[in-house]
Amino acid sequence: MKLLVRLAILAAMALFGYLVYLYFEIGHEVEPLVHYNPPKTTQIFDRNGRLIANVFEKEHRIYVSYDEIPGRVIEALVAIEDTLFFEHHGVNPEAIFRALVKDIKARKMVEGASTLTQQLIKSTLLSREKKIKRKIKEALLSIRLEQELTKEEILERYLNAIFFGHGYYGIRTASLGYFHKDLDELTLKEIAILVGLPKAPSAYDPTRHYANAMARANRVLERMKALGWIDEATYMREIKEAPKVYDDTLTQNRAPYIVDAVINRLLPKYHDIRSGGYRIETAADLEYQAMARDALKYGYEAYRKRHGDDVNISETFNGAMVVLDGRSGDVLAMLGGVDYARSAFNRAVSSRRQPGSAFKPFIYQTALNLGYNPESRIPDIARTYRFDEGNTSKLWQPKNYEKDYKGMITLREALVHSRNLATINLVSEIGITTLHSKLDVFGIEDLPYNLSIALGNIALSPLQMARLYTVFADMGVLHEPRLVVNLYDDKGRLVEHTESVGKEVYPKPQAYLMIDILKDVVRRGTGRNARVKGIDIAGKTGTTNNSVDTWFCSFTPDVETVVWFGNDDNTPLPKHETGGRTAAPVARVFYGALAKKHPEFMRKFEEPEGVYHATRNGKDVIYTDLSPLPAVEASPTEEEIIF
Repeated sequence: MKLLVRLAILAAMALFGYLVYLYFEIGHEVEPLVHYNPPKTTQIFDRNGRLIANVFEKEHRIYVSYDEIPGRVIEALVAIEDTLFFEHHGVNPEAIFRALVKDIKARKMVEGASTLTQQLIKSTLLSREKKIKRKIKEALLSIRLEQELTKEEILERYLNAIFFGHGYYGIRTASLGYFHKDLDELTLKEIAILVGLPKAPSAYDPTRHYANAMARANRVLERMKALGWIDEATYMREIKEAPKVYDDTLTQNRAPYIVDAVINRLLPKYHDIRSGGYRIETAADLEYQAMARDALKYGYEAYRKRHGDDVNISETFNGAMVVLDGRSGDVLAMLGGVDYARSAFNRAVSSRRQPGSAFKPFIYQTALNLGYNPESRIPDIARTYRFDEGNTSKLWQPKNYEKDYKGMITLREALVHSRNLATINLVSEIGITTLHSKLDVFGIEDLPYNLSIALGNIALSPLQMARLYTVFADMGVLHEPRLVVNLYDDKGRLVEHTESVGKEVYPKPQAYLMIDILKDVVRRGTGRNARVKGIDIAGKTGTTNNSVDTWFCSFTPDVETVVWFGNDDNTPLPKHETGGRTAAPVARVFYGALAKKHPEFMRKFEEPEGVYHATRNGKDVIYTDLSPLPAVEASPTEEEIIF
């Protein structure tokens, strides 16, 4: 008998020694929880603080510190999962003994005795297999973790690490996802639903098993009442509540083209942008984004209606739209395509298309700044240009879209009706070298050093075109488009701020001359399909050869829009598709919606000082000190010569 006792003592001592050895041997394994830094969701917001999207890699987790967790959440969690949490040291011997008895009676593991600390260890550091060896390791690591962290720190890690169903990791994520509320806005019933989820996240997911979730929540409330942590009246009130539950996608991505642009802008510098828990505040406005989406879809559907359900059209035709605050460069809305689900390629940022006549205002503005006036006359006549290509001499005979000639025509009328020949002749008068020197300020790459510049023979994205047009929208000031405004790290510290950057390129009076002409483009010229009653809209259409690209670039006193439509494979659009027909109506729909939602916006352009008025041939004309009225009106002539 004594031998058996001695052997038992030796066995117990050996087991104890082994456990002590194991305790110190595996102690380092709690380090990931001691220095806890899990993947965290980055959130992107619009200018008004509305969530645009959650961005994450594998786990959608919006972190919450212990100080931000309401006391009721802690009470409810402890009540249902580990009543003695603040008293034990990682394991609960009483609960273990109780569970062991039940397991022995059932001859299998039917009840666990895991503390919150053990649950945390199991969910983050160990597998879920039900083996004695793993349970021993779990207990030892729990004891070790309790030596390293306070109870509050353990609870913070638990409530951020645990899976709450529906793809939500952490209680704040679940709160925002299921209820669209932060933790401090929850009712007690909603709290009970959340703390009841970790036991069986799939079975208690309120988006799929609402009744199960309510039953589990009521069990939490019963436990809180039994412990005396809530009174009878509170209990009766809360069990009757049936909270509204939202079944959202995890990303809640409401503007995917903007989200892609934001991530691509930040990723080269912040490699953990998708897992670092950043808060990104943008210049975008979800209201504008929705209006732009509706307008672009309108243009797309109108085009489809004109041409039926042609397979080629449906596969290759697409569009893009950029909306800026023209006086700051803030990107209010951006659509890189009609349907992100069909094509995620962001045409607004990444495509390079020829702007055609939409580039003409920059040529005409150069002329105005050199002393021309909107009433100055230029020849709208056919000319043949000879040029050398290699060893071959070739002729270039450009034509107007209408296939006619007006003789001598004013700058205003030439731009209002987008006369190609008049523009080419104007470039010829100004001189390519002079024009290039005046356009250098815009930093446009690969400007052609020949007369094809008059027809917009360059490659620009819709966003780049929007940047250029801010010089008119803000009356002479060129702005850099700003999408990302503020970037905060996961601790709420400001990491990066982007200022609005603008520089004066033209004097205000000179820029206003162009605004006045572009108003006429919309009022009675190629952009008349964009007219909205009661609003000054200035803009310019653009249509390249064979209607490969169609544009409408426009602005009001408050907002600027750029619309592009074309085929992704650069094939021509059907005949008669132009910037005025295809793109301009999109601007009309957008500005119309904007006027209804924001009647307080400015409707009329303000004329700056330095713009003067006169009467000529019975009509009001304007001029400036740099662009005086022409002294003599030339007689109309037509000619065809070879240069």
